[in-house]
Amino acid sequence: MSLQLRPYAPADWPALWPILRSVIRAGDTYTYAPDTDEDTARALWLDPPSTRVVVAEEAGRILGTAHMGPNRDGPGDHIANASYMVAEAARGRGVGRAMVRDTIRWAGEAGYHGIQFNAVAASNEGALALYADLGFVTLGAVPGGFRHPQRGFVDLHILYRALP
Repeated sequence: MSLQLRPYAPADWPALWPILRSVIRAGDTYTYAPDTDEDTARALWLDPPSTRVVVAEEAGRILGTAHMGPNRDGPGDHIANASYMVAEAARGRGVGRAMVRDTIRWAGEAGYHGIQFNAVAASNEGALALYADLGFVTLGAVPGGFRHPQRGFVDLHILYRALP
């Protein structure tokens, strides 16, 4: 796979929206409302606190996207946060792994002390396994903190990875 990660450009939105829409509508991994409209999704993904948005592209086709920035303002702004979405047809091909590794590199270079994921649904086993493989640890979980459309209430994990 000749996957390339590059900064988001406004011309990418028509290719990104179907990816975001599919992930959001499924309602099984993100805490966004499944009926989130396009304008709201665009603001959630592109606006602050995101300071960097990337797309994963192969042969001119966008396969995924990530957004990242500080987890909190003020005294908490030395810890990064990030989120990832991969097109359904591209899952299991290393797109997510490439984006997480890119985030780790970027956050270290940007001077962050660590990366925190605030809300990873326990039902998102693939993401949890990937994050563990890349050095993230589970700090805790909110019992039943995520309402999965098929499994009902599942835990919502908080993960962290220190950066050198």
